[in-house]
Amino acid sequence: MLDLLLQMTREQYILATQHNNLQRPESQQVFQVGIYGWRKRCLYFFVLLLMVTMIVNLALTIWILKVMKFSVDGMGNLRITNQGVRLEGKSEFLLPLYVKEIQSRKDSPLMLQSDRNVTVNARNNLGQITGQLTVGSHAVEAQGRRFEIKTEDGKKVLFSADENEISIGVEKLRVTGPEGAVFEQSVETPHVRAQPSQELKLESPTRALTMEAPKGVHIAADEGEIKATCRRDLQLQSTDGEIFLNAKTIRLGNIPQGSASTSSTPHQTVYEVCVCPNGKLFLSPGEAGSTCQSSSNICLRI
Repeated sequence: MLDLLLQMTREQYILATQHNNLQRPESQQVFQVGIYGWRKRCLYFFVLLLMVTMIVNLALTIWILKVMKFSVDGMGNLRITNQGVRLEGKSEFLLPLYVKEIQSRKDSPLMLQSDRNVTVNARNNLGQITGQLTVGSHAVEAQGRRFEIKTEDGKKVLFSADENEISIGVEKLRVTGPEGAVFEQSVETPHVRAQPSQELKLESPTRALTMEAPKGVHIAADEGEIKATCRRDLQLQSTDGEIFLNAKTIRLGNIPQGSASTSSTPHQTVYEVCVCPNGKLFLSPGEAGSTCQSSSNICLRI
């Protein structure tokens, strides 16, 4: 029994020794793990291209930040403050600007400039335009229900206009043009007055001039004369009252003269004022009695 165990142990030792001394067959292949050849060169090229792109991108970003003047307070002329956005210098907007309030500095004016026109719109909650102000090269247009100009304190309306009327609330309306003011329709005013050193002229070149008032029309010239000129008839008419001429001297020029008799001297200096039945005035030579009846033939020359 002991001999059998020794023999088995010896065989196991020989087999283990022979297994360790075995050589690998020559035909066995060895596989290498990794990237080699053209793939490796392409990978290095893409990595290098990515690094160059990152460097160029970083340089452009730094250049843009420097040119646009980015800072913690804003960008360029734009500054962000507690009160809102502040722009210093000239600013150009290519798209519509929606703001609640635009205010300039205390020591400088506010200027809005455009190559064509400047338009300011006011809209309601539905986006509809309720008011519009357009400043163009040919005209200044305002669109709205009512247009008002008030005093500095905002208590008094100086000028207002709507669809029904135009109201001027100033104490004095001055027209400085050489042609004065032209009204196509009627004008209602309690007082028309010229400047102290200027003349007041009411003229209607092609139509009649009518002045009406329920309690009378008062025409006064304290330091000058009143002159009424027309091409045809000048009528002074009073339906319920009288026409009163009060002056130191009343002159009636270009009155036709009649001849009372043949005995009138060629250098007649005294005349009698006569009235025809139709109201026409004429002069008759003055004598001891009235000569209007003998000179009444001039009434037939109308």
